[in-house]
Amino acid sequence: MVKTLVMQTEAGDPLIVLMHGDRKVSTRELARAAGVKRIFPCKPEDAERHSGYMVGGVSPFGTRKPLPVYLERSVLELPRVYINGGRRGYLVGMASSELQRVLAPVLVDVALRE
Repeated sequence: MVKTLVMQTEAGDPLIVLMHGDRKVSTRELARAAGVKRIFPCKPEDAERHSGYMVGGVSPFGTRKPLPVYLERSVLELPRVYINGGRRGYLVGMASSELQRVLAPVLVDVALRE
């Protein structure tokens, strides 16, 4: 299970982070990887405005506007992943290599264990 998180920089620029469902994101490490000073989770209404999806159903595919995507590198070690397909409870299964091919994400090492 891969969760889709909408975050933003201190300048208000949105981005998507794809992370293992059982881990948290080190915003400090993510900011460093993105070359910005600070990154934090969006408020639900901002996440919906940026992505076009309701919180709980955010998908990295077909966002309202193109958003940079950051993918936890270790997700690619999984042969198959399940990710939100655009509404609550709708999951899409795919090879992790397809996720990388379709989204062309920036690979990062920012996972924290929950």
